[in-house]
Amino acid sequence: MSLLQVARMGNPVLRQVAAPVEAAEIRTRAFQVFCDDLYDTMLEEDGLGLAAPQVHHSQRVVVFQLEAEEEPMFLINPVIVPLSETKAWGYEGCLSVPELRGRVERWVDIRVDALDRKGKPFAFEAHGWAARVVQHECDHLDGVLYVDRAQVGSLAFLKEYRRYGPPIKGPEAEDDGEE
Repeated sequence: MSLLQVARMGNPVLRQVAAPVEAAEIRTRAFQVFCDDLYDTMLEEDGLGLAAPQVHHSQRVVVFQLEAEEEPMFLINPVIVPLSETKAWGYEGCLSVPELRGRVERWVDIRVDALDRKGKPFAFEAHGWAARVVQHECDHLDGVLYVDRAQVGSLAFLKEYRRYGPPIKGPEAEDDGEE
């Protein structure tokens, strides 16, 4: 196990469009070790998800784990398709933008097509909070940070967010998850 260094906002790797992973690479030992390291780094940093560009590796790979008792889910070359026009606002954080929160609008219901860690195609639907996490992580693959999508005036440092609550309140402003 190796822990990887998390790139912070301002590092150019976070603004690049990540390269697709070639099918032949997925089964290599080096790629599988990278997946293990990506997951271990996410856990060490107390994240819900982590994208390869966040650890200075510009490839289209994401891992997330919403519940500790669930297996982590790896998405390789993911494609997101909204299932409806319904969107909702919620507060987000990011390991690459530590100690900050912002209110972001995301699709509520999505379908994701991707390759799993073994290179097998699969698809699933995500709704609500899970859909938010997936969209947040997949944004990293296109060089987008949540602060780019955050509502003007909604950004707050975590200490103040926890002490005073979100600067912009509303029925959709519910979570303060670190993604």
